[in-house]
Amino acid sequence: MNEENKNLEMLADEYDASQIQVLEGLEAVRMRPGMYIGSTSKEGLHHLVWEIVDNSIDEALAGFASHIEVFIEPDNSITVVDDGRGIPVDIQEKTGRPAVETVFTVLHAGGKFGGGGYKVSGGLHGVGSSVVNALSTTLDVTVHKDGQKYFQEYHRGLVRDDLKIIGETDLRGTTVHFVPDPEIFTETVEFDFDKLATRVRELAFLNRGLRISLTDKREGNEKNEVHFHYEGGIQSYVEYLNENKTVIFEPAIFTEGEMDGIAVEVAMQYTDTYHSVVMSFANNINTHEGGTHEQGFRTALTRVINNYAKQNKILKENEDNLTGDDVREGLTAVISVKHPNPQFEGQTKTKLGNSEVTGIVNKLFAEALTTFMLENPQVARKIVEKGILASKARIAAKRAREVTRKKSGLEISNLPGKLADCSSNNPEQTELFIVEGDSAGGSAKSGRNREFQAILPIRGKILNVEKATMDKILANEEIRSLFTAMGTGFGGDYDLSKARYHKLVIMTDADVDGAHIRTLLLTLFYRYMRPVVEAGYVYIAQPPIYGIKVGSETKEYIQPGENQEKDLQEALARWAQGRTKPTVQRYKGLGEMDDHQLWETTMDPEHRLMARVSVEDAAEADKIFDMLMGDRVEPRREFIENNAQYSTIDA
Repeated sequence: MNEENKNLEMLADEYDASQIQVLEGLEAVRMRPGMYIGSTSKEGLHHLVWEIVDNSIDEALAGFASHIEVFIEPDNSITVVDDGRGIPVDIQEKTGRPAVETVFTVLHAGGKFGGGGYKVSGGLHGVGSSVVNALSTTLDVTVHKDGQKYFQEYHRGLVRDDLKIIGETDLRGTTVHFVPDPEIFTETVEFDFDKLATRVRELAFLNRGLRISLTDKREGNEKNEVHFHYEGGIQSYVEYLNENKTVIFEPAIFTEGEMDGIAVEVAMQYTDTYHSVVMSFANNINTHEGGTHEQGFRTALTRVINNYAKQNKILKENEDNLTGDDVREGLTAVISVKHPNPQFEGQTKTKLGNSEVTGIVNKLFAEALTTFMLENPQVARKIVEKGILASKARIAAKRAREVTRKKSGLEISNLPGKLADCSSNNPEQTELFIVEGDSAGGSAKSGRNREFQAILPIRGKILNVEKATMDKILANEEIRSLFTAMGTGFGGDYDLSKARYHKLVIMTDADVDGAHIRTLLLTLFYRYMRPVVEAGYVYIAQPPIYGIKVGSETKEYIQPGENQEKDLQEALARWAQGRTKPTVQRYKGLGEMDDHQLWETTMDPEHRLMARVSVEDAAEADKIFDMLMGDRVEPRREFIENNAQYSTIDA
C-alpha cells in the first residue's frame, strides 16, 4: 500500500499542462451538436450533465476525488462540484493558453490521451467539457488548486475573460456551472430530477465508496435531494435490484480481480423468478448491448456451473449440460470493467468491443466462482438445482411450442383467426391495435382504416407472465395470438426486424380492469418482447372519458387526466347557450362508443392522442414490474399505501 500511495502522489504531482494534449479545434459542435451528444432532445440535454460529471468521476477513478455534488440551480442551470485535484491552470504548450481554458475551448483536449493524466476514463474521449461549453449560453469554471482560487467564464464556447485568481483557498477541486443554450435545445431546457437521480445512483453503485449527491434548488422542488454512498459497490447494486424479489441466497456473490491492467468486478444473485437481469458496464458506461465483458461472463458462468454439477453428481455424466439460458434463469448480475483503452462499437457506446476482455473476464470470474461454489456447497447446490428446473421448463416449452405450431402455427403464413389484418405490407406504416373485449373489437374493426390498421381483440385478462414458465405462457391462447400476429418470435428468439407492425397500440377501457389488462400486456412486452419497447413501437391509446352532447350530436370530448373535471365544466359552460342544454356522456368502456366515435377520438392519426411507452432506465423498470406483478406481497402493499393518496375512485 505504501508503494501504491507513493505512485499516486507522483501521479498527482505530474498532472499539469504537459498532459493536456490538443488534437483538433472546436468548430463544428454548434453546427452539428447531434454528432457529439446524440441529439438535441431531452436525452441530449441530460447528456451535458454526464459529460461534466464524467470528468469528476475520472478523478474518483484515479483515486483523487471522493465526493461529487450536482445541483439543479433555481434558473434550471447545472453546477457540478468535485474535490479532485483541480483542472491544471498552468500554460499548455501547444496553445500557449492556460490548460483549463484549453480543456473547455478545444475539442479533443484533455488528460485522457496517453499523457498520464488518467489510467482509465469514462469520459467521451476528451470532448466532453468543450462540447458542453459550446452548447451552453454561458459556462464558468472555478478551480481550487495549490492554495489559489481560479475563475474563468465562457459564452457559447468562446472565452469571455482571461483566467484569473479571485482569492485564496484551503480547498481543492473543480466547480463547473453551465446554462444550456435554448437555441440548441429547442425542445426543452428543463432538467428532469428523477432522470438525473437514477444515473447519479448508478454511478454511486459503480464506484464503491464514492459519495455523490443531487440537489434540486428550483422553486417548489426544494425537497428533491438525494445522497448516495455504497461501500458495497455493485454487490449493493444487485441487492437493490432484487429488493422486491425472493432471493435464493444472500448476500449476493461478489468477485473482483485485475489482469493486464484491466479491472473486473462481478456481482450476482439468484431469485425465484423466471427471467434474468444482466447489466454490464465499461468505465461506468452502461453497455446496453453487452459486448466482450458480458460474453466472457456468460461463458464462464455456464462452464463453471456445469462442471460443478457433473463433479458433484448433481447432473449425471450421461445427462445433457445445462444451457446458458438455463443457468441464467432468475439471475441478477452486474458486470463492471475498467479498461485503460476501451473500444466501443458505435457512437452511442452501447457495446464493448475489446477482444482481450472476453478471456480476462472469463478467467478471473471462472476462478472466483469455482472457489465460491467449493466453499459454499449449499448455495452451489441451490444454483445448480435452479438451472435444472429451468432446463426441465425449457424442454416442456419446446414441446409446447411444437404443439402450438401444429395447432395454430406460430408462423406468419398462419395468422390468428381473430386478427383483422390490414392490407399494407409496409411495417413502418402499419399499426396493430390490441383491443379489450369483442364489443370494442367490433367497433374498432368497423371504424379503422383498413389500409394500415389491424385489430386484435383479446378476451379478458391475459396470463401474468411474471409468475409463469414458458410452457404455461405458450399455452395461453391470447398470448399465442399476439406472438403470431407480431411475427417477431419471443424471448431469446425475438427478432425485431421481423415485426409486422411498427406501432403496437394497447387500447383498453379507462377503468381498473382496463388498467390491469394494460399492465399485464406491458409485462409481457417487457419480459418477452423487450426490443419492441426499446424501439419505441409500443403505445397506449388515450380514449376520451366524457363526451359533450348537444341534442344527438357529440360536440366535444374530454380526455382523462388531473384536470378532467375542470375541463368538463368549462366545456359545459361553452356549449350552454340560450336554451341549449348540453348533456354529458361518460364513457366507462370502449364498447360504449360506436365505430365512428372510436375512430375520431382514438384511432384517427389526425386527432388521436397516444402515449409512447419508453424504458429510460431498465433497472428501475425491472424493479417496478417485480413489485407490481411478482409474488411478494409486502412491497406491493407498501407501494399502495404510499400512493393511495394519488388514486381516484371511478364512480
